[in-house]
Amino acid sequence: MGFKGAEDGWRDNLVGLRNVVRQELVTRQLDRHLPGARAAVLDAGCGQGTQALRLAERGHDVTGVDASRELLDLLPEGRIRAVHADLAELPSLFEPESFDVVLCHGVLMYFDDPAPLLTDLARLVRPGGFLSLLVRNGDALAMRPGLAGDWRATREAFTADGYTNRLGVRARADRRADLTAALAARGLVVAHWYGVRVFTDTDTDPGPGAASPPDDLDALIECEEIAGRTDPYRGVAALTHLIGGRQEA
Repeated sequence: MGFKGAEDGWRDNLVGLRNVVRQELVTRQLDRHLPGARAAVLDAGCGQGTQALRLAERGHDVTGVDASRELLDLLPEGRIRAVHADLAELPSLFEPESFDVVLCHGVLMYFDDPAPLLTDLARLVRPGGFLSLLVRNGDALAMRPGLAGDWRATREAFTADGYTNRLGVRARADRRADLTAALAARGLVVAHWYGVRVFTDTDTDPGPGAASPPDDLDALIECEEIAGRTDPYRGVAALTHLIGGRQEA
């Protein structure tokens, strides 16, 4: 598994409805947990930096790390501290407990074994801070092919631990209970979690024949936001967003 080589496809999809919904929901969900004062933030696997830039605009001190020079080059110069490095280098880049907030969004799915990365991310969180993880929801892999009427793929998805994403890359999926236990073993407690893209995951990607953002986009996002924090809807979202907090010493 790996993301390298899929940058062009990822960049093309940034304007699509699915990404618009994803980024707006994650922003709103993060806002519920961010400290009021200026925070030290790490975005591990920041890509083109949507969340990193939004947090910098709110006055936070943001560092973004990514292995893709192509995506880092999309960042406006000077807005955040950008570090070109593989995430395996995190222990050599930063001291333990260096950040109030650590983000890792859409990254774990490209690791065959995410355990070492989870350990490295958790060690960077200060007491009172939190780790924000956005992962492919392994409890709902059958939803997308099922809603598309692909019954063979739907049947296989019930027992699958991964899938081929729209970039053509084979990726892993994570079950919330497994991730919650993994974070607990690293001293982080998941007291809050959300779903992302309950209703819009089957939208077509940008390109010929793709639909334009709807006129009622604000209403759509409001409904997605409500569903993303409400049972049973959040449990079948395409993505799961977990907030793992480290208790104060």
